Amino acid sequence: MLGIIGRKMGMVAVFDEAGTVVPVTVIRAESCRVVQQKTLSRDGYNAIQLGAGAKKRASKPLTGHCAKAGVDPCRRLVEFRVDDPESYELGQAVTVEEFAPGDVIDVTGWSKGKGFTGVVKKHGYSGGPKSHGSMSHAVPGSIGSGTNPGRVWKGKGLPGRVGNRRRTVRNLRVVEVVPDQNLLLVKGAVPGARNGYLLIRKRRAGAGRKSGS
Repeated sequence: MLGIIGRKMGMVAVFDEAGTVVPVTVIRAESCRVVQQKTLSRDGYNAIQLGAGAKKRASKPLTGHCAKAGVDPCRRLVEFRVDDPESYELGQAVTVEEFAPGDVIDVTGWSKGKGFTGVVKKHGYSGGPKSHGSMSHAVPGSIGSGTNPGRVWKGKGLPGRVGNRRRTVRNLRVVEVVPDQNLLLVKGAVPGARNGYLLIRKRRAGAGRKSGS
């Protein structure tokens, strides 16, 4: 299994065998079920679709889609690439037992949304004078020239929404697996707010060590 859907519970500290404090993120895996198999011959790629969470007011298309796998309507549907999708059965449960301590994983989440903000908070601009009488404390200032070219250049930092972006942290290590509580303890921090959805993927053998998103 190359992935699972979970929720971020928060961060705690644990001790390793040498007595060193290790900051870990506690991830509670959802009750994931295989909803669909996608094959190279039929869909152009190999993957399985996992469903997690319960959706109380589901549409008829979603209800029918999940009913084909014999599961209740799911709140989240996520695809994970696998080499042999037919090795997984429809309705099969996927748990944290697919992971083991020491596994290297990638965790994808959605960063906290900050709403609409100005250029000082969004881009780190210094703003205008802070002295008495100034009427331009937190404005971007001039954003373009006059007659020529008479427009704002592409890429100019302007006010806008901040956060709520999909972000991936690569090469995190699984510190502990708690199957009876469906928990994963992952070394380091992961994106998103508490109780936010996360996608946890195993690193493929031979995958690069590049970090980022």
